[in-house]
Amino acid sequence: MKTDWNELTENETSDGTRKEETDKKQEMHESKSLDLSEIRNQIDEVDATIVEEFEKRMRLCKDVAQFKIDNGKNVLDKEREIQKIEKVASLAKNDFNRQSVKELFTQIMAISRKLQYQILTENGMSAKIDFKETDDIKRENIKVVYQGVPGAYSHQAMLNYFGNDVENHNVATFREAMEAVSKGVADYAVLPIENSTAGTVNDVYDLLFEFDNYIVATTDVIVRHALLGTKEAELEDIEVVYSHPQGLMQCNEFLEEHRDWQQVSQANTAGSAKKVMEKNNKKYAAIASTIAADIYGLKVLKENINRNSENTTRFIIVGKEKVYKKDASKVFLLFEISHTSGSLYNTLSHFIYNGINMSSIESRPIKGRKWEYRFFVELDGNLKDLSVINAINGLIEETSFVKIVGNY
Repeated sequence: MKTDWNELTENETSDGTRKEETDKKQEMHESKSLDLSEIRNQIDEVDATIVEEFEKRMRLCKDVAQFKIDNGKNVLDKEREIQKIEKVASLAKNDFNRQSVKELFTQIMAISRKLQYQILTENGMSAKIDFKETDDIKRENIKVVYQGVPGAYSHQAMLNYFGNDVENHNVATFREAMEAVSKGVADYAVLPIENSTAGTVNDVYDLLFEFDNYIVATTDVIVRHALLGTKEAELEDIEVVYSHPQGLMQCNEFLEEHRDWQQVSQANTAGSAKKVMEKNNKKYAAIASTIAADIYGLKVLKENINRNSENTTRFIIVGKEKVYKKDASKVFLLFEISHTSGSLYNTLSHFIYNGINMSSIESRPIKGRKWEYRFFVELDGNLKDLSVINAINGLIEETSFVKIVGNY
């Protein structure tokens, strides 16, 4: 049945809804909006009160810091904080609010400590960071050690940083390189710590904890693998390819084009080149650097065969002395924390509060302590920055172990 628009009353709409019903719904909507607006106004008033009381509390925390300075007390009083948090939580009316109050006051107490650390720093009471600032690290009359064999990427990294004239020698393992520095046999060691595709070198991280050596610089090497053969070899002669497992993996697309080649893993890429030299047979080839080709008298059969042309390995320069260059911009730390809820979050909050960017974080299991981990972090900053000093103060007070591994 058609609607006769002329017969609609002034109190009825075209869909049959009476006008007064529509008006009532509109009024209810406006009423709810007004109620929500009023609620938000009240929340704003409460928030203003919270801020006012928070600032009052922080002023009192300054007095606490001064008392601790005068009386030689630590900033962190764990037992006091636990009692305080339990007490304020008991004032809440239900379980949800009690848990929320605990979380809220845990953060308030953490912020209070950070303020106290700043005051301690301003009063010259911060932890002594016994690193010496220098214009540059020692470069004359030095000895450098690297892991691997001549022609390895570690060798290339050493040449990149120290040049061709530096006295150097190679060792078989990362541990031997660290021991050489620790015992004074070498002034510096060159070690890989991270690859842009393969990730971190875990063994090196563990050695940075174990040895009392320090990072003084880093250098990057772009990994450009080449296929190396004997002087008389051509691609069609190759039957067997030697390389480090990572080298084989990084060149898998190229190797897919030669599925008939046997792939044999070796301890390192340069050692693979040395093996081909010793075999002196044109059916053998190695995946290694072009520097290795020059050192072992091999022919470059094909360059840049790794699938990622931006594949880069970062190497650290490790020394015995606690020194850092004036223009150093990265701080490397390791720390251990209690195996409790929120401990990592609370530790990292020291960097957030002090406005420090954390460029990387890695964890390694702690030997003999099941499911507990040691954390390694790299930060943007310099050891003379107050923000860095404040953060380190917090870590020293609130973690079970901290080591500044270097500033570079």
